[in-house]
Amino acid sequence: MQSASAVVPRTVGRYVIYGEIAAGGMATVHFGRIVGAGGFSRPVAIKRLHAHFARDQEFVAMFLDEARLASRIFHPNVVAPLDVVQTDDHELLLVMEYVRGVSLSKLIRATSAENKQLPPRVVMSIISNLLHGLHAAHEAKNDAGQPLNIVHRDVSPQNVIVGTDGVSRVLDFGVAKAAGRMQSTRDGQLKGKIAYMSPEQVRAEDVTRQTDIYAASVVLWEALTGRRLFKAESDVGTITRVLAGKIELPSSLVPTLPAALDAVVMKGLKPDAADRYATAREMANELELVMGLAPAVEVGELVEAVAADELNERAARIAEIEGSGSQSSWSAKAMKLPVGVPAGTPSHELPTRADALAPPKEKSPTLPTIASPVTTAQSLPIVPVTAGPTTVSLRLVLALAGGALLIALLIAIAVFARSGHDQPAATQSSASTSAPSAVVVPAPITTVTPSATIAATSVSVDSLPKTPSTTRPPATAVVVKPPPTATANTKADCNPPYTTDSKGHTHFKPQCM
Repeated sequence: MQSASAVVPRTVGRYVIYGEIAAGGMATVHFGRIVGAGGFSRPVAIKRLHAHFARDQEFVAMFLDEARLASRIFHPNVVAPLDVVQTDDHELLLVMEYVRGVSLSKLIRATSAENKQLPPRVVMSIISNLLHGLHAAHEAKNDAGQPLNIVHRDVSPQNVIVGTDGVSRVLDFGVAKAAGRMQSTRDGQLKGKIAYMSPEQVRAEDVTRQTDIYAASVVLWEALTGRRLFKAESDVGTITRVLAGKIELPSSLVPTLPAALDAVVMKGLKPDAADRYATAREMANELELVMGLAPAVEVGELVEAVAADELNERAARIAEIEGSGSQSSWSAKAMKLPVGVPAGTPSHELPTRADALAPPKEKSPTLPTIASPVTTAQSLPIVPVTAGPTTVSLRLVLALAGGALLIALLIAIAVFARSGHDQPAATQSSASTSAPSAVVVPAPITTVTPSATIAATSVSVDSLPKTPSTTRPPATAVVVKPPPTATANTKADCNPPYTTDSKGHTHFKPQCM
């Protein structure tokens, strides 16, 4: 087998083709992966005709027939075809489901190599699955509901794959016979493996579902005994043995097998097709009654144990493929990518379903700029201010501070106005420019409209909070410069323009206002 790292992945539409899983006389089977939008992908098996067969119209017709016939069989014991793809250079690919498992032929060889046999109940389960899959093929119909009369014609241990899930599946309908098939068998031409052919098939006579039952019975005999039934030095010798029909009872080679099982096997191997079981399902039911079937878990565990090395090697190759980063070379043209995602984006960078369902992120609001001779909003620290359990944004902090300054300014003006009314009327006259006066007013906590404007000649922001705080804002100092008042007569007593009473209160002289 080729290492995944040594194979340059080939992209055909929405499929990526890697190294070989197996090779046969007509085609090779490759690891593959089907890819879709949103990072979707799953492994598949991709069957490719050898190049010289791909140029032969008969083999191309046979290949297409295999896909068409298999697509009409809906059963868990039949490997399902998924797609047929034609490349730009007219190469045909058959895409099939990928089954993690090994062929029955490998299981038989592995146990025989250790001078062992497969457990009879496990064999019963495997062959029962095989028979049920064949029955589904025999009963398949076309779109009009008419029987297709499919006969597999190539039932053998190599075409039965036993999965680690404990389920056995039939595959390879490449030489199957069916009504309306595009290609037909030439006179004198045998299709299938001679060692598993029925006498009527060897004689090139008409084949029926009983032909497949005979082949399945040969597979059953070999799985129970661990030996080949019709083994000869040449094809001619094999054909001679098939036609002779001399078959030993399985229990003569494996004494622990019950006689009732011998009867089932030998009925399936009758030389005359009419003497065999009427349907593959009937034979499967007989097997279940004779010995019972091993549960799927037991079959899967046996596959894992017997074929551990091959399965681990294959799993490592698949892991190497998945982690090689080759996904970034997948063609995005075959995928409908989300809006705004450029073609060629690796699948691991595509947005997930959670990202697609998440609400759009709101942009941070733009904070208003406060024009002032002293400070602007850009110079303020962008930090949250907490008041108890609630986090207050900078917008609210600025609003509160602005409201406090505005209220302080109004209070200061009111104080000055009231001080002016407290002076005697006789002393009120025109005055020159007054000196500045500082008034400290605590900033109360109140709700202020964020759009309120701050009209002040000079504002000190040293007292604004620069770190999160949970306490009340500190007192704010406001420096107010009363506007100068023009007067015709300047009094000499306006220097200084204010007086201080016994309580320390400051009063502006009316004539200097």
